[in-house]
Amino acid sequence: MNQSSLTTGNITKSLLRFAFPMMVGNLLQQLYNIVDTLIVGQFLGKEALAAVGSSYSLMTFLTSILLGLCMGSGVCFSICFGKREYDRMKSGIFMSFVMIGGAALLLSAAVFAGMDLILKALQVPGDVYGLMRDYLWVIFWGIAATFLYNFFASLLRAVGNSVVPLLFLGIAALSNIGLDLLFIICFHRGVRGAAEATVLSQYGAGVGIMVYTMIQFPQLRLKRENLKWQPEILKEIFQLSFLTCIQQSVMNFGILMIQGLVNSFGAVVMAAFSVAVKIDTFAYMPVQDFGNAFSTFVAQNYGAGKTERIREGIRSAVKTAFFFGASVSALVFVFARQLMLIFVNPRETEIIREGVEYLRIEGSFYYLIGFLFLCYGYYRAVKRPGMSLVLTVISLGTRVALAYILSAVPWIGVTGIWASVPIGWLLADLAGYLYYRRARIE
Repeated sequence: MNQSSLTTGNITKSLLRFAFPMMVGNLLQQLYNIVDTLIVGQFLGKEALAAVGSSYSLMTFLTSILLGLCMGSGVCFSICFGKREYDRMKSGIFMSFVMIGGAALLLSAAVFAGMDLILKALQVPGDVYGLMRDYLWVIFWGIAATFLYNFFASLLRAVGNSVVPLLFLGIAALSNIGLDLLFIICFHRGVRGAAEATVLSQYGAGVGIMVYTMIQFPQLRLKRENLKWQPEILKEIFQLSFLTCIQQSVMNFGILMIQGLVNSFGAVVMAAFSVAVKIDTFAYMPVQDFGNAFSTFVAQNYGAGKTERIREGIRSAVKTAFFFGASVSALVFVFARQLMLIFVNPRETEIIREGVEYLRIEGSFYYLIGFLFLCYGYYRAVKRPGMSLVLTVISLGTRVALAYILSAVPWIGVTGIWASVPIGWLLADLAGYLYYRRARIE
């Protein structure tokens, strides 16, 4: 195996060098939906903007199932890589590919069959319903592409290569922008064109990274002896993948419940939330990816038995995440209005006002979610994904409960939805820290 090990060298430099391509790559991945939102908002009107923007929460929830399975498998690959158990890792690659691929097919069938029930559950307004359905009907065809990209990206990152996934995402993001402009402005395909551009770009990234990995990384190719079920390995992969999948799904299901509550406030708040949440996600994406890179670092060193290096890595990661989070919070707070104007016509003053309020309330506390992502990554890496799930339940449970309670108070209203977010982050951070102090796992 000729890839990059995170078990030696300067910890901070190694983490940042490994994390940087992941940060850039995930920022590019967000461009899939952000570009749709920007172009739709400028050329197709607020109803189309609400439809495309609101679809983002649903798609994030659905793809989080596959992402969680891939992330859990990636932890297994990283631990095997740290232990230098390469045959065991290859057997795991085969079993996880079949398992997650099957889940992708079932998920695709389920969402097509239940599309109208899903939209009704989300309380989508009548003037948005048809547009959102048209958009989702096309977007759902990209679930298989999402699986392919995330599986092979997780595999490459597990063995220390975070550059190749970035390259394929970069190509996909650029093609998505070009196809958006072509389908929406030139071909007048409306919201369906935005979805078609995204799906074509996703398949380019998914199939491309799969073919590239098989050609350029012969050490990851499977042999006949790897193509069999080994109960012990399968159990380990399933436990990590399933709990990570549940954690990711719970996190995004909570966001989906918030989306349903937001929708009940009408098209203006719905459109404002749709835009602001894109900016929000884009803003804290660096700390999320730093948490994922930290997870790979911990998993490799956990496999190698380097407990002191893990402790040093924790100290370094906490300082770095705080710096990232506080810096981005300051920028978003100051430039909230300018960020909204990127996506929204200046004449839509109500949408802009609501979006700015959201960003200035939630965006002041990105360092809290930075710490939470480190907790998620750490507990996955040391084979305690159940704790990541507990922290997610605390964070999202608090957010959902407070959002529904506070927004029902007439003089608080929708502001209560925004304020519930950092409170949930804070409580989950405290729980993650206290558990770490009580149970040193390394």
